[in-house]
Amino acid sequence: MDKKRWDEILVNDHEMIERAMDVLKNELEKLPDRSPDLFSLRRTIDFLLEFGDRIHNKKEEDWLFPLLVKRGVPEDGPIRVMVGEHEYERLLLDQMAGDTGGIPAMTLETKIDFKKKGLEYLDVRANHIWKENDVLYAMGRKVFSETDNTSLVNAFEGFSASVYGGNFEQKITAMLHELEGGKAARTSLLTNLTYEQIDAIMETLPFEVTFVDAEDSVAYFNRLDKEKIFVRSRSVIGRKVAKCHPGKSIDKVEQIVNGFKSGELDKAEFWIALGDQKVLIRYFPVRDGQGNYQGVLEVTQEISEIQKLTGEKRLL
Repeated sequence: MDKKRWDEILVNDHEMIERAMDVLKNELEKLPDRSPDLFSLRRTIDFLLEFGDRIHNKKEEDWLFPLLVKRGVPEDGPIRVMVGEHEYERLLLDQMAGDTGGIPAMTLETKIDFKKKGLEYLDVRANHIWKENDVLYAMGRKVFSETDNTSLVNAFEGFSASVYGGNFEQKITAMLHELEGGKAARTSLLTNLTYEQIDAIMETLPFEVTFVDAEDSVAYFNRLDKEKIFVRSRSVIGRKVAKCHPGKSIDKVEQIVNGFKSGELDKAEFWIALGDQKVLIRYFPVRDGQGNYQGVLEVTQEISEIQKLTGEKRLL
């Protein structure tokens, strides 16, 4: 069996990153006239951040670059350029990740700007990969010993395994196949759970959750037979949300729901005092992988104890 090489590991990372970049490019090309597949767009940006930046770039920044400097490669030369490009790539991806959900409601000008950021990332990353593959890694091959190679390979694989487990290569490949297959290839993590486990999880949540569907009817609430801040019984299921609030607040409820449906709002928050309790009430629009409106999630939580927290209390 051939001995693993540090540069082959990093070049292989680049090949997987480039495959994800192709998916991103295909979705960006639909803008501004057509709507991209928001599921593919979100997952691709997430992959490029998670694997491309937090895994691949970290291998370089924490192990490769310091060893290059130790072996005589000037830190102020290509290494500084690579670190700067990592930071710029990260900035562009973070901005895109934060904006993706709002694409359906974006103006033409905003969609053009989103596409511009994406294409800028693709251009910077493509040139970055070329410079590393053809220039920086070549420098490393000249100055690294076999001991250095072993040290880097062990560091790279140990880090990947600490994040993804022993079969990290298969997991990363599966993620990439899911990206390239689009929504049809998506495997929900819920398939790992039984109905009983899902129900138990929802009943264990330390806050109250209510879901109102796209037809504005109450479809679910948790803590079914437990004490709740706002009393709900099974009879509320199927009732229109407007009939579940006092008359004076109906206009406000409808305003929030309409804002969610149009994409103008991405959350609404309120907090009230109930005796000694401070109650935080938050509303969020629920959308599918394509960005289609599915309903409203209401989250209610008693936060008086949380407000008292100071300093730190660590797990260990």
